[in-house]
Amino acid sequence: MSSSTTSCRAATEPVDVREIGTIDYTEAWELQRRHVTARADGEGPDTMLLLEHPSVYTAGKRTEAEDRPTDGTTVIDVDRGGKITWHGPGQLVGYPIIKLADPIDVVHYVRRLEEALITVCDQLGVHTGRVEGRSGVWIPADDRGVERKIAAIGIRVQRGVTMHGFELNCDPDLDAFDKIVPCGIRDAGVTSLSYELDREVTVASVLPMAREAVLAALEGELPVSDERWLPRPEAPAAPGVTFALQN
Repeated sequence: MSSSTTSCRAATEPVDVREIGTIDYTEAWELQRRHVTARADGEGPDTMLLLEHPSVYTAGKRTEAEDRPTDGTTVIDVDRGGKITWHGPGQLVGYPIIKLADPIDVVHYVRRLEEALITVCDQLGVHTGRVEGRSGVWIPADDRGVERKIAAIGIRVQRGVTMHGFELNCDPDLDAFDKIVPCGIRDAGVTSLSYELDREVTVASVLPMAREAVLAALEGELPVSDERWLPRPEAPAAPGVTFALQN
């Protein structure tokens, strides 16, 4: 595994961070592809897009028919790993487009994104961690509910360059997840910072913290901790895969 105290990036120049605001999913997907091609061809820098989407369901490569909405709601099939999820207002979405250093370790890259989002939650007073066999950031089962996901990660690596990325639920309408089986996981729930803190936590307030934490994690300034695995009696029934790799 790559050391978590060194950069996972092939480049040393600063990441070009672009705060886009709200953008249609398909438009952002095409923007990602242009950045990925430019980075892989050596014609563009590492870039991170931070944004929100209008309400939309997207399905990764491992989505099963039973995970999808049953009421005819439109779903966009995408080229990332993982299963189906929802994007929408109140959810911070980040797309790091990063040329990974050799040897490429995709799992460790996912762990770095998780670490960054765990740190953001810590800063806000929400205790989170990892679940063995599952990606993303989780809150343990307690008197408020079952084990629940507060941030999801699904990526693709193409020609050594990452795309897609993470979503952190700030103050979205969580009812949007009721139409699907989020990430194909039936034995857990979905939550938000606003729900856990009993106050409004906006995307605008969280974005600067997420920006700083993700950049620090990519550079190794925020090392991956082995102490943030949530205790649970047994491994989850539906572990899931969150990345797709193409040479």
